[in-house]
Formats: sequence, structure tokens, C-alpha cells
Amino acid sequence: MDTILSVRNIVKYYGSRGNVTKAVDNISFEVDCGEYIGIMGASGSGKTTLLNCISTIDTVTSGHIYIRDNDITELNGRSLSRFRREKLGFVFQDFNLLDTLTAFENIALALTVIQTPAKEIDRRVHSITQKLEISDVLDKYPYQMSGGQKQRVACARVIVTNPSLILADEPTGALDSKSSRMLLESLETLNRDLSATILMVTHDAFVASYCRRILFIKDGKIFNEITRANHTRKEFFNQIIEVVTLLGGDSNNVL
Repeated sequence: MDTILSVRNIVKYYGSRGNVTKAVDNISFEVDCGEYIGIMGASGSGKTTLLNCISTIDTVTSGHIYIRDNDITELNGRSLSRFRREKLGFVFQDFNLLDTLTAFENIALALTVIQTPAKEIDRRVHSITQKLEISDVLDKYPYQMSGGQKQRVACARVIVTNPSLILADEPTGALDSKSSRMLLESLETLNRDLSATILMVTHDAFVASYCRRILFIKDGKIFNEITRANHTRKEFFNQIIEVVTLLGGDSNNVL
């Protein structure tokens, strides 16, 4: 398999003398092209710090993170900003669409930022919206769309730049149950139909059950790992709950 992400022995300390916390403790793992990975752990386990290091929001204390062949721990300044724009996609809890732009313009904006030629923008926007079945809303403004349509437009905006990796931190945290399910189904479509590689942090076992592989973090280390394989989502959900119990968490907090 083609490896997209390689995390090698990363360590992250916070604090100063006399009050130092090791948030990430020598974590290593790899993600292959087209995988849908979940990262779970209790509050304070280091899962969000890990994602922040991978997303270049934060820097590691030691170790290396490779996305494709780029060692992102060595990037800084403009090269880091450019890499973030061109190689990473971010899924937000809300749609983050601009109200004054049509669906087409919202999606095209992501390509305009990276200076994509106009003809290529038109081709790529129409291609991705056809795959996500939202071609009929391209001329509509966000207030004219349903929640599901807005969510798919937001996902189209993420995937249209062909990011190496899509990152999501508690993407359903601020959504109601209906909107959460729409978002999860959209992410599942991106992964299944468009081979998007997704890395998602969540504390919610139901959300995690949409993933294909789960890494469990405890005290800054990888505690366990499970894969969905041929199991149904309900069966995978039950597996997740079993590991959460081993972690010492309360399953009532992850349903």
C-alpha cells in the first residue's frame, strides 16, 4: 500500500521547568492511502495534541512526521503555510460556507487560493459536485440549500484540492443528531467513493464506528488498535465500547 502519513517516535512536552507534561509519549504509526482512521481517548489523553502536531497547528518536541515524502517537522514559514493549503484538508464542526458566495464559488475559492487556472477550476468543481450529487445547487447560496446540501458542498470544498490527508477534530461535537449523521455519511462517501484518506479525532463511539481502523490513546501512548474488517458498523461499535471499558472510561460518555 501507498503510505500517506508516517508518524515516527514523536514526543510533545508542554509547560516549563517544574511543571512539565508529556502530552505525546513516543507515538509511531502509519496511515495508507484511502484509509479512514479514528483516534480515541479520554480527555487529556493526548489525542488532540497528536492531531494538532500532524495538522501543523503545533510542533513536536522530538520525532518526525512525514506526509507523503515531506517531513513536516522540518517545514516553517511560507513553506509550511503552502504545504498546509495544498496538502491538507480540514473538516469543521459547522459548514463554514460564505453566505455571499454560491455553492460553486465556495468550492472554487479553495482552488483560487492555490492559484489553480480558471479552466481547471471549472472542470474540477463540476467533477467533484457530480460525484457528490450536488450539481443542481451550484448556483444557489447557502441560505437556499438544505443542511445535507450544505454539508456536501463543504465536503466538496475539502476534497476538490486533492489533499493528501483530510483531518477532523471532533467534527460532530457542535451538531445535532441529524446533522451529525449527515456529516458522517458525507465523510464515509468521501472515503468509500473518492478514496479520500481521513484521520479523525473523536471521543464518541458512535462516530468512531464509521471509521475502518481505530487507534486508542492513553496517557500519551497508543494503548490499543482495532480494525473493522468485515464487521458491521454495529459490531464494530461494540468492539469500540469494549476497548473504551478497558481504557477505564465510562461508556455512557461515548455514546
